[in-house]
Amino acid sequence: MSDQQVDHGKRTWLIATGCAGAVGGVATAVPFVSTFSPSERAKAAGAAVEVDISALKPGEKLTVEWRGKPVWIIRRTPEQLESLKATETQLADPLSDRKAYPTPAYAKNQHRSIKPEVFVGVGICSHLGCSPSDKFQTGAQPSLPDDWHGGFLCPCHGSTFDMAGRVFKNKPAPDNLEVPPHMYLSDTKLLIGEDKKA
Repeated sequence: MSDQQVDHGKRTWLIATGCAGAVGGVATAVPFVSTFSPSERAKAAGAAVEVDISALKPGEKLTVEWRGKPVWIIRRTPEQLESLKATETQLADPLSDRKAYPTPAYAKNQHRSIKPEVFVGVGICSHLGCSPSDKFQTGAQPSLPDDWHGGFLCPCHGSTFDMAGRVFKNKPAPDNLEVPPHMYLSDTKLLIGEDKKA
């Protein structure tokens, strides 16, 4: 065997192993690089959410997720709507004028909604980001005033909100609950996260 044949054999072996290593490296890199593209869940996190509210009865609440936040949809009863008048003087921002969570123009009213009976709000307290509990029952209850008209209680620090998500005076929460952009696609379908009128 000549030296030239040995060198040729080594070179062939080196090229073959180098190619195999490159193929293996590409095979390993493709799944790794694909992790940099956003997942379907991540893509959907910012997308608008369509919700069918046809089965929602008066006094019931439905929770959906939009941008990682819980969004409450509540079909208020006539009594709950009437209670909004009774709480006005006790509220820190009854007209939703504060700017930390700007309220869409179509929700700058007493009921903070497009349709009076349907409230759409983000279920996160404006104080430290806790999630308030439903306290729809009226009357005296623990941690609530004797003349409670129904609404929400943030159990972490005691902030209270009426049935329109408006915060009561002298509470830790600085602002009302956020009203997300939303619109009706039909009488029974809501689109949360988009408002072509705004």
